[in-house]
Amino acid sequence: MKNLIIVESPAKGRTISNFLGKEYKVVASKGHIRDLPKSNFGITIDEAGQFVPKYSIPRDASATVKELKKLSKEAETVYIATDEDREGEAIGYHIAMAIGKDPQSLPRIVFHEITKSAIQHALETPRTLNMDNINAQQTRRLLDRIVGYKLSPLLGSKIQKGLSAGRVQSSALKIVVDREREIKAFKPVEYWSINALFEKTIDAAIYEYDSKKIDKLTIPNETMANEIVASAKGEDFIVASIDKSKRRTRPSPPFMTSTLQQSASTQLGFSPKKTMIVAQKLYEGVKTDKGTMGVITYMRTDSLNLAKEAVFAARDHITSAYGGKYLPEKPRNYATKAKSAQEAHEAIRPTMVEFDPKRAADYLTTDELKLYRLIYNRFLACQMVDAVFESQTILFKGSKTTFKASGRKLLFDGFYKVTGYNEKDKLLPELKQGSAASLDEIKPEQHFTEPPPRFNEASLIKKLESMGIGRPSTYAPTITILQTRKYIEIEKKRIHPTEIAFTVIELLEKHFAEIVDSSFTSTMEETLDEIGEGKKDWQKVLADFYEPFMQKIEKGKKEIKSQKVAIPTGEKCPECGSELLLRKGRYGEFIACSNFPKCKYTKNVNGEEPEKPEETDEICEKCGSPMVIKNSRRGKFLACSAYPKCKNAKSLVPPKEIGVPCPECGGKLQEREGKRGKFFGCAAYRYR
Repeated sequence: MKNLIIVESPAKGRTISNFLGKEYKVVASKGHIRDLPKSNFGITIDEAGQFVPKYSIPRDASATVKELKKLSKEAETVYIATDEDREGEAIGYHIAMAIGKDPQSLPRIVFHEITKSAIQHALETPRTLNMDNINAQQTRRLLDRIVGYKLSPLLGSKIQKGLSAGRVQSSALKIVVDREREIKAFKPVEYWSINALFEKTIDAAIYEYDSKKIDKLTIPNETMANEIVASAKGEDFIVASIDKSKRRTRPSPPFMTSTLQQSASTQLGFSPKKTMIVAQKLYEGVKTDKGTMGVITYMRTDSLNLAKEAVFAARDHITSAYGGKYLPEKPRNYATKAKSAQEAHEAIRPTMVEFDPKRAADYLTTDELKLYRLIYNRFLACQMVDAVFESQTILFKGSKTTFKASGRKLLFDGFYKVTGYNEKDKLLPELKQGSAASLDEIKPEQHFTEPPPRFNEASLIKKLESMGIGRPSTYAPTITILQTRKYIEIEKKRIHPTEIAFTVIELLEKHFAEIVDSSFTSTMEETLDEIGEGKKDWQKVLADFYEPFMQKIEKGKKEIKSQKVAIPTGEKCPECGSELLLRKGRYGEFIACSNFPKCKYTKNVNGEEPEKPEETDEICEKCGSPMVIKNSRRGKFLACSAYPKCKNAKSLVPPKEIGVPCPECGGKLQEREGKRGKFFGCAAYRYR
C-alpha cells in the first residue's frame, strides 16, 4: 500500500474511496480516538505552571487505533483528511499522536466538499496540521473540563446530585431562565385598535386623531376609543392622498450553520440535531446520477463566502433555466457580520448545480430531499435578481380623524421564481385624490400586550449566535445537553426551564457570575479565535481563568449554604425501621430512608412504592446473575439484577432480522428499539 488517508467517518471514507485508485486506502478513525479520561479530571499543572492534559485512548477505540498503527507502518505516506474546522484539526492531531507519528510531519488535506475534483485538488495541495487551531481546541476542551469537573460536583453537594454546569450550557440556560422571568413578571397593558371600511371594500386602520399620530398603545381604554369612533361617524371623509412606490426585496444570503438550523426548524419542523444529522449525510456522500458523492459543502460553518466556480455555475444555470432577466449584472457577494467567521471556509451550498431537487428526488430519502431542496433553492436564489413590488397607500381624511389603507402587489418575482411566493396580492381600487369617500363600517377592538414568547430551538440558536455564545458546532449539542440534564423541557416546540434550572442559575449568578455572563462567554469565544490565529498564548489564557475560578470554588465549598431538602416525614422505614425523609431528586420530590445507602427503600410522595422487577429463569450471560423484567418509558425489557455493577440489558422480544447485510462488516442487520424509536443495527454490535 502506497498511501493511507485517515478520515473520521466511515461514510466519508467510502465516498472518498470511490474517487481514488488502488494506490490509496481510506480508513476511518470513527470520531475521537484520544481524549481526556472520563473517570478523572485528566489535567495536571507542572512545575513551570503549564497545563498538561493527560489524554488517553478510550477502550472502545483501542481496536481502531491498533488497525491504524498497522496500516500506517505499511504506508509510504499517511494523509490526515479530517474535517476542516478546529475540531477536525484536533482529531487529526490526536490520530497522529495515537499512531506514533509527529503531527507536523504528516500531510494534512482539506476540502469543503467531497467530490472527485475537490479530493484530487486537496491531494495536490497538502499542508501541515495547524497547531494554533489545535491549541485553540485544546483550550476549549480544557476550559470545559475545568468548569465541568470542578463546578458540577459543587452544585451536586449544595443542591442535588446529577447537576452539571458548563461554560456555554450555563450561559444558554440563563438566557432561557431570564426569558421565563420576564414572562412571569410581565403585566399586560390594555390598548385599543380602530379599523374601518371605506367604499364598501377598502380596509383601513386609524392613523391620526386630533392632529396626533396613533401608534399601537396610543388608545389606552374604551373611553378614548368610543370618543374617536363617535367623532369619525360624524365626519365627512375625502381621499387625501394616494401614494404608489416600487420596492425591492433582496434574496437572503446562502446558509451557514445557524441559519440552516433556524430555517429547517421553521420550514421543515426539524430539530437542530436532526438537521445536522441529515446535513452530515448529504456532505459525506449519497447516491447521485454520477455515483456516490457529497452533494453539499461542509455543514459546520459561519462563513458566507462562495467559491467563484460555484457562483459561475449558478449564473449559467439561472440563465438557461429561467432566462437572462433573472440574472443580476454582477455576481452577488455576501459577508458575515460575525467577527470570528473563518472566511477561508464556504457557506453551505450544493456541490453540483445540475443535481437539482427534481433529479435528487430519484436518489435521496424524504428527509434528505427536504433539506437538500432548502439548501439548493437558497443558494440559487442568492444569485438571482431582487423581487419588485408596488406598495400602495391611501389616506382617508376627515375633520379630526385620518385612516390609512395599505396594499401591495408583486410586479416581478425575481428570486421568488425559485423559492416560491405564497402571499396574495392585496390590491387597492383606483380612486381619485380629493374625491369623497364613504365610511361604511367602523369597529373598535380591545387588546392586551402579550409577554415575550418562549424560545423555540431555532430562536434560541439565533439568540446564541447574536450574542456570540458558542460556535456552529456547539449550537445543537448545547440544547441537547440542557434537555438531557433536565434543565429544560420542550413542549409544543417551546422551551420551558424546569424548577431546578432556576435554582442552579440563581446560585451561579450569586457565586459564579462569569459562568452565566453572556459577555464573558462571548469574549472567551473571541479569545479562542485569537489563539487559533496565533495572537494569544493558550497556556496563559488557561492560567488566567483557572486561578481565580478555583479560588471561587474553594470559597463556595465553605460559604454556599446547602439547599438540599431532607424533611423528616414522621414515618418509619418498613424495611429497617429508620426514619423516612422527604428528599428532592432530579425528577422531583420522593420519600427515602435516612439509612441510605445501607437501606435503599424509597417511595413516591403519594405513598406508592416503586414496582419491583419481575423475576425470570434467565441468567445474565455477562456475570451469571438472574435477569429480571423492568419497566421503562418504551415498555418492558430484560435487565441484570446485579445493576449497577452489571449493566447488561436486552429486549424481551428478540430483534427482527431484516435480511440486509451490514455495510461495515457483512453481519446481519436487525431492527432495534432505541430512545428515539426504531433503528437498524448490526447483530455483531456489543451494547454496553
